[in-house]
Amino acid sequence: MQKLLVEFGMGTSLRRGDYTQAAERAVRDALWHNSINLAELFGFDKTDMQITLDVGVQNPDAVDTDRLRAVFPYGQVTVNVTRGGLDAPRPDGDGHPTIMANVALSVGFDMEKADV
Repeated sequence: MQKLLVEFGMGTSLRRGDYTQAAERAVRDALWHNSINLAELFGFDKTDMQITLDVGVQNPDAVDTDRLRAVFPYGQVTVNVTRGGLDAPRPDGDGHPTIMANVALSVGFDMEKADV
């Protein structure tokens, strides 16, 4: 695979302490940063996109990776979740901390298939 695009995003779950929600918001943040039509540019179908999503949160086991894959309307998505991000304690000290998730989203293609 030839990596052609890397985008970054950050998302939060302010009150619910939901790691998946924070990660999903980070994915959407990264997606909304660009509007590049890579598939068309290189003569591929959008389903040929190979997407690698790296997610950093303080509790990786609490992330529903299927829910993150569902954000992408096409492409072959690989999700890697590792310890990262930030849990920020709330000032009042009750309930869940504010969850911050960071993502790096890479898009590429198997360039040998191209008819360019």
